[in-house]
Amino acid sequence: MNPDLYLNPSSLKSRFTTRFLRALTKINAQKPISKSSPREIFQRYRRIKVAADKSMAYSVRSRRTWSRAMIWKLRSRSYRQASSGRRSPVKISTTTSRQAIMKKTSHEKENKHTKTGEDQVGFVVQADELRELVPGGEAMDLCNLLDETTHYIKCLTTQVQVMRKIADFYSV
Repeated sequence: MNPDLYLNPSSLKSRFTTRFLRALTKINAQKPISKSSPREIFQRYRRIKVAADKSMAYSVRSRRTWSRAMIWKLRSRSYRQASSGRRSPVKISTTTSRQAIMKKTSHEKENKHTKTGEDQVGFVVQADELRELVPGGEAMDLCNLLDETTHYIKCLTTQVQVMRKIADFYSV
């Protein structure tokens, strides 16, 4: 028995695959590719990316903080687009490198450049960078952040595996 052919219907991979293929079918039915302008290609890329993110977030459901944050972000983006009638850029709060450097500098002054203080500063900066990468990570404490990051990476790995299988299937 080939494990790739028989998926557990309740598994994350099968839930994602079902939702993502359904979304790709809708994208393909929306507008046939008539021209291959860079703008058209980019719009198609964005639709596929949003479909992948949305499929993964809904496959996880609201069990995880990152999936709730991603669902909220996608819903608010579609609400803004519907109300304004055009696309508007999404502003995401991020820590700039200057802010991270300032945090590091003030933290180093407090610890008087001890070796453990420098290690802690590096860890704080890394945790802040991780908070920017994981949806909803800005509001998490370190323990939850690490747990959510682990699950998010697992889901992204699943997403890549499914997309590779689809690409392999259609490239043959």
